[in-house]
Amino acid sequence: MTTPPLPLSIAEILDQPAMVPLWPTVGRALGISASTTYQLAAEDRMPFEVVRLGRRLSVRHVDLLAYLHLRENSEADAAATATASDEHSNESTAKKTGEHS
Repeated sequence: MTTPPLPLSIAEILDQPAMVPLWPTVGRALGISASTTYQLAAEDRMPFEVVRLGRRLSVRHVDLLAYLHLRENSEADAAATATASDEHSNESTAKKTGEHS
């Protein structure tokens, strides 16, 4: 008997191309078996659109990220930069006006 593959880590999920294969990538990201993954796709019960490219079944990476409530690295970096910039701006304003937090 073989051991089922481990689920993908968040880093592995974020490091995927624009179109990801239904199995093993999507199935492992969701923590489900190959047979369940293909069965849900065949019954049109996946939580996002499954795209057929020739004989290969794929899912858009952005759809997978949205379903898992993850953001791409560039979006996360932009959000972190904006937050840090806002905090720095607020500190500068407080120093100029003599306010303390």
